[in-house]
Amino acid sequence: MLKTLLEKSRYLVVLAVLSCLVAALGAFAWGAFKTWHAIVFLFASGGKDPQGAIKLVELMDVFLIATALLIFAIGLYELFVEDVDMPPWLVIHSLHDLKAKLGSVIVLVMAVNFLPHLAEWRDARETLEFGLAVAVVAAALIAFAHFGEKD
Repeated sequence: MLKTLLEKSRYLVVLAVLSCLVAALGAFAWGAFKTWHAIVFLFASGGKDPQGAIKLVELMDVFLIATALLIFAIGLYELFVEDVDMPPWLVIHSLHDLKAKLGSVIVLVMAVNFLPHLAEWRDARETLEFGLAVAVVAAALIAFAHFGEKD
């Protein structure tokens, strides 16, 4: 009886999958909303205000986070419930695969978050420290993805 209960408990992950899908949908909708406002801003400013470029970079951030939520939902479902027909680059075989894919998205999010900071450039030392922090975390995530799982 306990074995059956434990075997069926893997379906609890469906709650996390549905929650991530709802969050991803919300993030994609927020990105679409921000896209509209960025386009209106670009046309209103004639494309001459540097804030327009920052708004476009911020869009990438929103969509990357939405994509990370979607990848996490798909990965959890594949790991615990059943395989899903996905492109080969999105197939998740292990928890390490899922963490590595999310780590890659996190590196992109950090890089995208650094760009507006760099564009605003108020304090050179603060910008350098922020950039170094991003680089160290990115290097750690890349190293984890590359060396994390041994066969």
